[in-house]
Amino acid sequence: YDGHSDLHVGITNSKGVVYNYDQEGVHRAGSGWEQCISIPLVQPDMWELLQHWDSLLEEFSLEEAWLPHRYEEQQHNCYTFALAFVNRVRQGRGREPLSKARFTESFLIPHTREASRYLTLHQQLAHRDLYIVPLAEQEQE
Repeated sequence: YDGHSDLHVGITNSKGVVYNYDQEGVHRAGSGWEQCISIPLVQPDMWELLQHWDSLLEEFSLEEAWLPHRYEEQQHNCYTFALAFVNRVRQGRGREPLSKARFTESFLIPHTREASRYLTLHQQLAHRDLYIVPLAEQEQE
């Protein structure tokens, strides 16, 4: 990622299938997201939510709001789909919905900053004559 194009956003089910929305409607992709940034939305101790996650996501994705003709590049897009699902789950747990700004600040920016630092370091190392050697076990301790 070069930082100059839009990112595409999706939500995964428990089997790693990514639900994502675009001008053709909702897609379910089992591959093609290998170069993504994964942002955990559910804490591991929320087992009751995890039990229903897949059915909640499937039901949500079938709603009329996510039909292809509803897509609008700036206002009703993949980001809207992801945020609306997160807010649906939050509402079901009695929590306040997140605004786009708050969702971006809390979930996306910290992870994209970290990925950006990693990618920048990787690009710098790739363009230099460097060789990284793992330390011997006794040196690591």
